[in-house]
Amino acid sequence: MRFVKMQGLGNDYIYVDCMKEKIENPAELSIKISDRHFGVGSDGLILVGKSEIADYTMNIYNADGSQAEMCGNGIRCVGKFLHDEGYVTGDSVDIETLAGIKHLDLIVKDGVCVGASVDMGEPILTPSKVPVVFDGDKMINEEVTVNGKSYKVTAVSMGNPHAVIFQDEKVEDMDLESIGPFFESHEIFPARTNTEFVNVIDRKTLRMRVWERGSAETMACGTGASAVAVAGILNGLCDREVTVKLNGGNLKITWKDDNHVIMEGPAVRVCTGEYL
Repeated sequence: MRFVKMQGLGNDYIYVDCMKEKIENPAELSIKISDRHFGVGSDGLILVGKSEIADYTMNIYNADGSQAEMCGNGIRCVGKFLHDEGYVTGDSVDIETLAGIKHLDLIVKDGVCVGASVDMGEPILTPSKVPVVFDGDKMINEEVTVNGKSYKVTAVSMGNPHAVIFQDEKVEDMDLESIGPFFESHEIFPARTNTEFVNVIDRKTLRMRVWERGSAETMACGTGASAVAVAGILNGLCDREVTVKLNGGNLKITWKDDNHVIMEGPAVRVCTGEYL
């Protein structure tokens, strides 16, 4: 099986062209190929195929074999993958995901795709659709006890669930490996959750670390950065256009007046190979 390894701000995935390859058990393959000691090493597996309702599809499997609805860093790399492989010759493409169809405007320099601007769609705040167990119409800065400690949580879905926590403690000082799993599997998140811990630097800059559902801490998360920007605006902490600083680099997030969230960032090809 031929594969391409790509990364967006260090959030790395193995990409397979399913228009040329047939994958029998993608969940099992993702577990094996993602292993950083016995496999290729990645945050998961992304399968690229032809779509009947958009230009192409992406199907995302986390490192633990679970399936994800959407991945912001991953979808930028899908755009680059399609451009690199010659499937897309223009500067835009529509990708079908489990979270709906996403439109990408590719950033092309000297004939090479180096990133993309992605219309992430409209944020979902209705608790039952995030999903999160909460009685109100929106869960904004609500107290939740996790492993005996109280946190203020804002719940947002960007096609997948996010729990956003703004805090004074520097995110660099956190023991994320200790708290992350408790958030991910907390009883109020029936589909588990991604969790972002955030410092407000100023109204145009946010700093976050992310514990991703099914993948543990990752260098970056595009849907997470989008959710963080939305949560920051809902809590009155930032402007509608912000730079979100992640471990792997920066993403530009804009929550437009039409309610759509736009994410812009890089996409990098790491290597190609054959998996036996």
